Amino acid sequence: MGEFHVVSEYQPAGDQPQAIDALAQGLELGFEDQTLLGVTGSGKTFTMAKIIEKVQRPTLVLAHNKTLAAQLCAEFKEFFPDNAVEYFVSYYDYYQPEAYIPHTDTFIEKDSSINDEIERLRHSATSSLFERRDVIVVSSVSCIYGLGDPIDYASMVISLRQGQQRDRDELLRRLIDNRYERNDIAFERNMFRVRGDTVEIFPAYSTDTAIRVEFFGNEIDRISEINVVTGTAKRKLSHVAIYPASHYVTTKEKMAEAIGEIRAECEERVKFFEENGKLLEAQRISQRTNYDIEMMQELGYCSGIENYSRIISGRPKGSAPMTLLDYFPKDFILFVDESHVSIPQVRAMYAGDRARKENLVEYGFRLPSAFDNRPLKFAEFQKRIKQAIYVSATPSDYERERSAQIAEQIIRPTGLLDPEVSVRPSEGQIDDLIGEINARVEKKERTLVTTLTKKMAEDLTAYLGGAGIKCRYMHHDIDTIERMSIIRDLRLGEFDVLIGINLLREGLDLPEVSLVAVLDADKEGFLRSETSLIQTIGRAARNSEGLVIMYADNITRSMNAAIYETNRRREKQRAYNEANGITPKTIIKSVRNLLEISDAADSEINETGVKMTASEKRMLIEKLEKQMRDAAKMLEFEIAAEIRDRLIKLRG
Repeated sequence: MGEFHVVSEYQPAGDQPQAIDALAQGLELGFEDQTLLGVTGSGKTFTMAKIIEKVQRPTLVLAHNKTLAAQLCAEFKEFFPDNAVEYFVSYYDYYQPEAYIPHTDTFIEKDSSINDEIERLRHSATSSLFERRDVIVVSSVSCIYGLGDPIDYASMVISLRQGQQRDRDELLRRLIDNRYERNDIAFERNMFRVRGDTVEIFPAYSTDTAIRVEFFGNEIDRISEINVVTGTAKRKLSHVAIYPASHYVTTKEKMAEAIGEIRAECEERVKFFEENGKLLEAQRISQRTNYDIEMMQELGYCSGIENYSRIISGRPKGSAPMTLLDYFPKDFILFVDESHVSIPQVRAMYAGDRARKENLVEYGFRLPSAFDNRPLKFAEFQKRIKQAIYVSATPSDYERERSAQIAEQIIRPTGLLDPEVSVRPSEGQIDDLIGEINARVEKKERTLVTTLTKKMAEDLTAYLGGAGIKCRYMHHDIDTIERMSIIRDLRLGEFDVLIGINLLREGLDLPEVSLVAVLDADKEGFLRSETSLIQTIGRAARNSEGLVIMYADNITRSMNAAIYETNRRREKQRAYNEANGITPKTIIKSVRNLLEISDAADSEINETGVKMTASEKRMLIEKLEKQMRDAAKMLEFEIAAEIRDRLIKLRG
């Protein structure tokens, strides 16, 4: 069995050794909650990696958005090249949940676009958890949403061995039950094809490798791993496990039992509506549920089958759903990255989901059992976590109160100090800012400017552009992929100034930035709280010339607290540097291609960060052409045009 082994040219330095030892010892002693209070640029990810290496336990790393999860996953893959580092986020590029608006009598059908590559990575994560212990899964809040029952999932795995007695047709039936489709012409993921006594299976978790099973009568004669494009055998296997193509698979017996329960609940609901004079709702729930039942009887699944997941998995009413957490062994550890943001996010998920479903159930679009297809409540999440380490530069009261110990990581291995903070009057702030930006441009350094509103960001971008400064703005209307592209262009020097609102805080790793300007710093509120200001200050902490300018006419309590904490850290860092003869150096970090799989079609980089081979590129073009034709057939011409543009870009 593989062991975690960190591969890095660096050794722990600064505060890292004591933080690693303290937190690893805390895990061994059984501490349930601990906190790593690590300043920006202190190497928190490296510290996490060394703790994992010390304790040798499966690990879940929770990040508060896809971008940060992608960045963390790329870093962990570098630290653990010989171990399973998996990525588990929502597989929807676009998701509109079903909803009902009573006052306009508008029902919004569920609409979504699934990213095939992210779905593959989700399957890769769950299959790794079944096969090995040296697994790190980097996940967004998706890990608390319902997933199929791991017991059902495991029971549906098809185990094939060389020399095994097995009927070929029985294998084909098992594959169909596991949601694989037979297609002897177009061979894609989640499909299989048959050629005489040879069955070729393209597993749910694979990219370019399929499994060839050759029969001699009713005996498996040979199992090979093959290249899906060329069909050539890569290596022979003595055993292979074929995991289901969906996390929502179940046995035929369980499905038959579930259909009976769904029908009984539907009859009960129809009776309730009729007794209350709601004939439209009665007819609606009867029609929708009976259609779903018919689909499940014929195909084994239906659209929105997750709404029946509680009944299918045989759980009692009101019970918590199965989630990714249930796929982990009992002794796993959780790291909550940027915990001051991630924990409130986990806490908020259940209430939002419940509010949307209440209208659907009340007006006959869903059965009451749909309430149990939900994210975990916060108390349920806590119950499933035996040991957690919260990671943040600004832990909230929740983390501080629960933690058995807080390990501070104030000293950076690079010797960098927290940036100086200068408070300047708001009168004439733009002219002053332009002067500071120009000084940075001359030195080929970058600037971040944070404003309070989207309009201010747009207006300032236009004004600075008119003054001859290359700048861009970033706010919540800009999607994840474009956001990552903007950050990359800033680092590469395509422009010099990035202006934003609340997107310039957690997790941005920008060593080229030497100036952070905070406009309206004295406007007390969420965007100018102590936590927000400390996080914003941290964006300039990866550069030895780092400076933060707060434009304000008054010094608020939050400003005072943030400046005091920054100065406290600076003094501790300076004293350490003097005692050890360290000269601060700006971090030199390559501009890495982040593991944002959704972007695969817009570049020639595959999910491992390697340039695509000609065959990979050809397969991607074929897949996109099919999607474009399907979109055009459905009269979705805007989507088809978008895919066409991506194809033009790919073909170069």
